[in-house]
Amino acid sequence: MKAFTERDATDTQIRTFWLLALTNVFVGGMVGLERTVVPLLGRDVFGLTLGVAVGAFIVSFSVSKAVVNLFAGVAADRFGRKRVLVAGWLVGLPVPVLLISAPSWEWVLVANILLGVNQALTWSMTVNMMVDLMPAHRRGFAAGINEFAGYLGVSLLAFLTGLVASSFSLRPEPFYLGIAAVVLGLTLSLFASETAPAGTPPPFGWVIGVGVPSVLGCATNFKDGLVWLSLPILLSGRGLTLVEIGTVAGLYPLVWALGQPFFGPLSDRIGRKPLVTSGMGLQGLGLVVLALSGTFALTILAALMLGLGTGMVYPTLIASVADRVSEERRATALGIYRFFRDGGYAVGAVIAGLGLAALGPTLLVAGIGILVVTVLAMGQL
Repeated sequence: MKAFTERDATDTQIRTFWLLALTNVFVGGMVGLERTVVPLLGRDVFGLTLGVAVGAFIVSFSVSKAVVNLFAGVAADRFGRKRVLVAGWLVGLPVPVLLISAPSWEWVLVANILLGVNQALTWSMTVNMMVDLMPAHRRGFAAGINEFAGYLGVSLLAFLTGLVASSFSLRPEPFYLGIAAVVLGLTLSLFASETAPAGTPPPFGWVIGVGVPSVLGCATNFKDGLVWLSLPILLSGRGLTLVEIGTVAGLYPLVWALGQPFFGPLSDRIGRKPLVTSGMGLQGLGLVVLALSGTFALTILAALMLGLGTGMVYPTLIASVADRVSEERRATALGIYRFFRDGGYAVGAVIAGLGLAALGPTLLVAGIGILVVTVLAMGQL
């Protein structure tokens, strides 16, 4: 397939690129559906008091997403991107219904296993397909637009579910938004064109060049899993309202989203390393500020730092992996990278759960740890 460029892109390629970007808004919305409400659902509806038990929904999501990521790229190289994308939406159809009707926390965990599979198949495919449609010097742009769209969806649904929950209840009303997201995402995916390159699929195996980006991606999502579970509980304990919590929970991925269409293309021009190191540093410092903040204003500042830092690294690490491998192994390489990156969610959620009684110190230590990892990795970027 001819590469998608500004000069010679066909109408079909242009339409497919932006259709995939719009689809990814709904992919991200499926995760945003849970950002504000589900931790509070575990505590207030199901009466969970142990942090690890509350965080189990993130662990189940993370593990299923990470494992399926590993094989999604291989499947895409063999069966085509579009088939895998549509399959991901079909798996996601029951998720909001299960969250509405779950009689016990175990049903919420089942819903999150399905959500993890949905995210692995759908988000992996939208980013692979959008990168397929771009020449090498525009990969940062493709990854930036993809991640912007996805985390715009995360942010919007995180805010809207908090708003709906404050006006009605923790369920079922917030999860009606999820039903709309999954139906619209599936419908749009059916109109996407296949983008997989022709040729014999490569064998499955480790791809050289993905190691250091995978470590930094894991650290980034370790932070996100930590914040995902900690934020509603920490801020609720500090006396913030549901609307204020939803504002913070929505602002962090919103800044993350808005930064990516800027930082992805910027990495095409100035290189990947400056943005990766700066972004990792900001994430570490953002956790430190969140740990020490005692006011709503400082919490907003922490959310801005976390979002800005994540926006710098997310598309840049994807582009970095794509730079290091051949076209034939790109989907497999990105699957391996996303396996390690998304495995970080589980680690972060477990650490947050274990440190639930002392979330401030836990966030502080985690922030310092990310700064140390960043310094150690700088020479390998």
